[in-house]
Amino acid sequence: MRRIRRLVHLVLFCPLSKGLQSRLPGIKVKYLLVVWLGIFVGSWVAYMHYSSYSELCRGHVCRMIICDQYKKGIISGSTCKDLCEERSLHFQHCLSSSPTQQVYSGLWRETEVIIKCGIEEAFKADSHPASVPRRDVVLFDKPTRGTSMDEFKEMLLNFLKSNLGDQPSLAALVSRIIAMADVNRDGKVSLAEAKSIWALLQLNEFLLMLSLHEKEHTSKLLGHCGDLYVTEKIPHTSLYGVDVPDFLQSLLPSVVHQLIHQWSAPAWPRRAKISIGLLEFVEEIFHGTYGNFYICETSLKNVGYNDKFDFKMVNLRKVATEMTIRGFLKGRHCEQNVDCTYGKDCMATCDKLLKQCKSEMVQPNLAKVCGLLQDYLLYGAPLELKDELQKQLRTCMTLSGLASQMEVHHSLVLNNLKTLLWKKISNTKYS
Repeated sequence: MRRIRRLVHLVLFCPLSKGLQSRLPGIKVKYLLVVWLGIFVGSWVAYMHYSSYSELCRGHVCRMIICDQYKKGIISGSTCKDLCEERSLHFQHCLSSSPTQQVYSGLWRETEVIIKCGIEEAFKADSHPASVPRRDVVLFDKPTRGTSMDEFKEMLLNFLKSNLGDQPSLAALVSRIIAMADVNRDGKVSLAEAKSIWALLQLNEFLLMLSLHEKEHTSKLLGHCGDLYVTEKIPHTSLYGVDVPDFLQSLLPSVVHQLIHQWSAPAWPRRAKISIGLLEFVEEIFHGTYGNFYICETSLKNVGYNDKFDFKMVNLRKVATEMTIRGFLKGRHCEQNVDCTYGKDCMATCDKLLKQCKSEMVQPNLAKVCGLLQDYLLYGAPLELKDELQKQLRTCMTLSGLASQMEVHHSLVLNNLKTLLWKKISNTKYS
């Protein structure tokens, strides 16, 4: 032991000069200050991370509120028993980007799922407990006791008309909603069942999932309890398979982003298949069964694919109905087009004489999607296809949202692009 201490002493102090050794107490104090500062900064970062996480991730609050209302008989749903009694619906990793919209990955009946629930009213009640009514009174106030089935169907139809427009297919959607609300399959809809499905319909994403379920480009709805709902988990939540974390995006140059994307991207034929699915989704929401829809944040983070490389729309909260956008633009004052922007990039034209927004979009869905697909498809594309593909993508990106161009030209460009990609991968293992 003595030999070890002597060796440590020789290594630490012998190489130092006499002058340096005389200043050693001062150096020790400086080192202590640096270490103390490092510990303080590290503790502060850890505290801020914990505070941010605890503010964003409140799945326990969500479960507590939902189960309390279920036990009181206020709400109902196909997952209530698993969530509140058997505890077989498990919250796992927090994916929330807003404290009022809780999103978790979870496990249900040995299947990976996504759990979503809103707790906005609960947050309001935390800050103003005396002035804000209970969440069950605020959210689950309709329909009221004594509402007949015919009256409830009329409520649903009027609601859908105001949100989706007066479409001839709405009666079929009302029937589907009624069937979904009837959890116990007794041919009747109880008050708790009606209140739960009504609350869910107030959520834009849930309404769009019901409206766009036919082509399977959206997540499958697996169950609900009150306004909490469970969907299938999409394995790849970015077109490139891997997305750069938010905190690194501002630090890394765009060239590094591009290299990471190229390294993690699926093989080109797989990307072609995913792109065809995205183009089909654009086609589906343009004059679809339940009207027009607009993608109002065209980002890599909002689109993904499953293990079979079938396209999936990851975030339907960034999609808006035509009626929603019209309501936003109606009578809106503007000086330039940017003043008529709904969401991030749903921009309408501004009538500079009347100083009011018009209803025509500057850029349609297809043009925005083609801008997203340009780098995605051109990297690694077959040489014999690359020039024609680049030409068609450029044509697509210049499309205007003017009504005179939207019908024939829009469909022609979309079909040409789909055909070009499909010809290359058809009759192969990728098709």
